[in-house]
Amino acid sequence: MAVESSCTLRAGLARVVVDPPDGGRITSLAVDGVELLGGVGPGVIEHGSFVMVPWAGRIRDGVLHVGGVEHHLPTDRTHPHAGHGLVMDRPWDVDSASGATLRIRCDLDSRWPFAGHVVQELRLAADHLAQQIEVHAGTRAFPATAGWHPWFRRVLHPGAVAELDFAAAGMLRRDAAGIPSGEVVPIPPGPWDDCFTGVRWPMTITWPDVLTLQISSDAEFAVVYDELEEAFCVEPQTGPPDGPNTSPRMVLPGDPLVVSTRWAWA
Repeated sequence: MAVESSCTLRAGLARVVVDPPDGGRITSLAVDGVELLGGVGPGVIEHGSFVMVPWAGRIRDGVLHVGGVEHHLPTDRTHPHAGHGLVMDRPWDVDSASGATLRIRCDLDSRWPFAGHVVQELRLAADHLAQQIEVHAGTRAFPATAGWHPWFRRVLHPGAVAELDFAAAGMLRRDAAGIPSGEVVPIPPGPWDDCFTGVRWPMTITWPDVLTLQISSDAEFAVVYDELEEAFCVEPQTGPPDGPNTSPRMVLPGDPLVVSTRWAWA
């Protein structure tokens, strides 16, 4: 395996650029020359589309509780909480690549108290991009959640301002620390920086007269962050913020956590 510079996938009029050294993130998704991804800055959680593993969203106060033991995680990005996992700032190795498919891998480093690795697979077609995450444990089981954090451009052309349409069973109320309390409430009008449960996929983004993007997933949850003018996020994830503490899915050796998403355009 080797770390490679950016990899470009092509199918029909679609082009995807992935940068394995830069956290394995998608840096570009263009359809017929129209770029859909953006960002709000150069930081590792501020641009493109990246994978969130071994947790999605935030871990309260940066403390992971496993079997009565506290493990302290880095809180430098979303202080006082630990934010968005530990693989968006690490180089990924390319396992395999072809004209329209890519499989890359990243080992979890010493910031995570358990050995393991992550596999990301992308398959591009003329009308969609299929993505899958696998979270593998080493010799010991650990709790994890996984998801994606894409930054979509708010405006594609003058007048083509994104409109988001979706349905869900409810929204998780945030407490004073900004972490979901577990209480499910009716969905209020946006803007949001919130987690939704029981998402009824697809979520649809429409840039009028330009393009429609449908986001589907087998994840139960999604975070929507649309408080900024430049870009917004629609994040499928297997659990809510602080999920490894509140609703853990234990990843066992030989039994990975697997989740997928599909972005289809027209």
